Amino acid sequence: MSDSESDDERTRAHVFVSGTVQGVHYRANTRDTAQEMGVDGWVKNLDDGRVEAIFEGPEEAVEGMIEWCHEGSPAAAVEDVAVEYEELQGEDGFKIRH
Repeated sequence: MSDSESDDERTRAHVFVSGTVQGVHYRANTRDTAQEMGVDGWVKNLDDGRVEAIFEGPEEAVEGMIEWCHEGSPAAAVEDVAVEYEELQGEDGFKIRH
């Protein structure tokens, strides 16, 4: 984090995406998009068929990622995106978790 970017400009969103979001490169596309937007965090598949993600970064970029989740990868069919905002935890980089 640069000196000019204070914590109050950063936000953390905990996101659960449901629909056809596994086996359609959703995680890889999420990672690539997050890296392009300068968002830290992670994404993983859940056993119930949903995808879970954490986005940390500038509020505008995090909101952009949430909007992106409604479309997701080209082959995905997103039904719902649930978002909870949480305290920052200092994520560094964006990873796919297994």
